Amino acid sequence: MLDAIDLQILDLLQANARTPQAEIARLVGLAPSAVLERIRKLESRGVIQGYTARIDPKAVDGRLLAFIAVRTTDRPGEVRVGQEVARVPEVLEVHHVAGDDCLLLKVRARDPEHLSAILRDRLGRLEGVRSTRTTIVLESIKETTQLPIPAPAPEEAAS
Repeated sequence: MLDAIDLQILDLLQANARTPQAEIARLVGLAPSAVLERIRKLESRGVIQGYTARIDPKAVDGRLLAFIAVRTTDRPGEVRVGQEVARVPEVLEVHHVAGDDCLLLKVRARDPEHLSAILRDRLGRLEGVRSTRTTIVLESIKETTQLPIPAPAPEEAAS
């Protein structure tokens, strides 16, 4: 169970994982050693799963963003094709979904030709990929990895 201070720490780390522990301690009203201990516990419990740097996709030649719906020959509940698709470096996310499609992929490519090569040479050659349907993103209005952190329950906020 996460208490109000844990939630504050998570919110601060999501906004900037490089925030110094002394600053986090000041903001949540604890000693830096107590904040360090809480962060270590959150990491060991798997609540904090890691720290990353957000990189501008254009800086690494990933200007084109696309979502690809994939139909597979996998039986319900199987994720064999999803595991194969996840090995493609340009595939950033693989989601097993309900509905007509089986998988939903988030893909970054250099340009339309590169995306075509990914579809044809990588995804299209995987055994079990029955069909794909691609949506190319023209403009991203919001793209984040930050999860909404719930407000603490009233009894937790008071303590």
